[in-house]
This record gives sequence, structure tokens and C-alpha cells, in this order.
Amino acid sequence: MTETTDCVVIGAGVIGLACAREMALAGHEVVIIEAEDIIGMHTSSRNTSCIHAGINYVPGSLKAKLVLRGKELLYQFCPEHGVGHRRCGKLMVATDEAGAVELPKLKANAETNGLDDMEFLDAARVREMEPALAFHTVLYSPSSGIIDTHELMLALLGEAEDNGAALALSSPVLGGRVTSEGIEIQVGGREKANIRSRFCINAAGFGAQKIAAAMDGVPPETVPGQVLQKGIYYVAASKRPFSHLIYPLPGEHEGAVHVSPDISGAVRFGPNTMPADSIEYSVDESYAPFFYEAARRFWPGIEDGDLVPGWASIRPKTSNERASRNDFIVQDKTVHGVDGLVNLYGIESPGMTSSMAIAEHVRGLVSAT
Repeated sequence: MTETTDCVVIGAGVIGLACAREMALAGHEVVIIEAEDIIGMHTSSRNTSCIHAGINYVPGSLKAKLVLRGKELLYQFCPEHGVGHRRCGKLMVATDEAGAVELPKLKANAETNGLDDMEFLDAARVREMEPALAFHTVLYSPSSGIIDTHELMLALLGEAEDNGAALALSSPVLGGRVTSEGIEIQVGGREKANIRSRFCINAAGFGAQKIAAAMDGVPPETVPGQVLQKGIYYVAASKRPFSHLIYPLPGEHEGAVHVSPDISGAVRFGPNTMPADSIEYSVDESYAPFFYEAARRFWPGIEDGDLVPGWASIRPKTSNERASRNDFIVQDKTVHGVDGLVNLYGIESPGMTSSMAIAEHVRGLVSAT
């Protein structure tokens, strides 16, 4: 027996939940299909939880457009729905004169993207804001922030459900086909089902390519390749050296890491970047020397024992380009020829910041069909 609904969203990470909320608010009957037994188990819960401002994305790219809109929507949504967040600001730090030359280029790129609130800080103000920071020149982004991503996902799901959406956990998508009556997917798990819908939003993260490739009627040549990158985080064990986001220059990531406080004030260092061939989250403690050296660039007062292993993340990329250069891929009928289907690939950073804007964009695409 085939069940029917207006819209199926595949994936209950932050992107899928934002899309489900958007479609439910637009009056569609929505079913969210999630393979895991909890929401947001992978990329959505394993990141820096940074609200990005939109500094160094390629002008005209989807990332550049959607991150600014997404940031605006998050800062509206969070206080209205009790989602923990803080507009703490980000310091882009050059540690020497050569690096300082790059900062005006970052500011110019941000302004091209429509971000006009960045400023250079004098040394006295930097020392007042972050006494432990080693720096040469600092470019400040006041609209960057941090967020409790789990609270965000619960709020998005709650509003989707309040508007009629239903969530099915432990329900992997086994395949699908395009029919004259809509898009039909086969769902496994404890309660196997066939579900036919007018609209299908594939926001499955790591599984997006696999699901699209298993859907009869989606041209295989439209499904991009996938590259997995693993990143490890280390955490300041008991000290809280910084209260702002501290970022290196974009080209320094091989030997530097981001510094990000969470909502509780705990300070994380990472991620590093390494290739991965599977989804596994072990933390190799042999990387400790790298993290101490990277942390010392900004925190010269660090001592042995100040860092402990944190957690790992896997990023679902479509190429090895760094996140600021590698754009989101959002495909609708104009690409794959299927009415009502939207496939989302490579939704890495700044995916969480952009989530509500991505959802708006997706709704616009399906509304045009």
C-alpha cells in the first residue's frame, strides 16, 4: 500500500527541519523521514555552532547570499523561540605584518557581499576585549555569534509539528522512483512504507547523493561526487581564555584552528582537516601536539594539560575546496528535470547559519513547479 502526502523531507538535521518548518508554514502537509533514531545526529550537532556573518564567501555564490539572510532570520527566530544564542562577535586575527596585508581584502570581500559592519580595532581595544590574545592586527565582525544548535533544531521541529508536520525516526530511505502521480520513496525500518508526494526535499546530508542515485528517474549525471573531510576539536579543560570567536586568516587553516566559545563559555579549538573514507567519530589523541601549537598562535600563555580531546566531525563536501570557496548545490527541475524534487548537496559551513534562508530558497523553488 502506498501512502500519500503533499511533501516529504528526507533528513532531520538542521537543514531538513528548517525546510519542513517552511513548507508546513506555507500550508503543506509534511512528513519528515530520518534514518537515525534521533534528530541532527551528524553534521548538525558536530560543528562550531557559529553564526557566521558572511565574510569570505565568493561574491554572488549561494553561500554569500544565503548566509546573510540566514543570519538575519536566526537573530529574529532565536529570541522569539527561546533558543540560546549570543552575538559575541568574531576577531579575524593576523599575527604578523604579512598577514595584516590580507585583512583589508577580507573586509572588501565582505562589503561586496553586503556585510558593512566590520571594523579594524586598535590594540588597546583588542587587549580590553581579549587580554590573552596574541595579535598583530585584528578585523572585527560584530554580527558573528554562537548558538545552541540542539535548541535550534528542537524549535524548528516544534514549529513544524505545530503546523501539522510529522516526524518518522529510524526510517531509512531505501530507494524511490518518479511517477506520473508524484515522487514515490521506499522507507525501511520498523514500519516499512511507500510514500508518494507532490514535493520531495532531499536534505539527507551524507546520504543525499546515495538517495538521489537510488531514485529511478533522476539522471545519474546530475548527482555530484562526495568528499568526506574529518575534523577534530580539542577543548580548554578548565580555563576560559577567550569570550569571542577567534579566527585565523583563510589561507592559514593547515596550521591554525578556529577558537570558539560555546553558550556555556567553554572554549573549543578546531577543527583540523583530514580526509575521511567513512563516517566515524573517533578522536585520535596523537593530534594533541598540533592543537597545542595551533592554539599557541593566539594563546601564548597555554600550558601543558590545558587542552583535552573533544569530539570529531565529518563534513559532507562536493570537493576538497575550503568551505568559503565550495558552494552549496541546490538542484531543482531545471537541473534534473523532475517536478517537485529538490536535492541539496554539500551543505557544509555555513549551512547551519544559512538553514532558514536555504529553506526559504527551497520553498521558492518548489512553489515555481
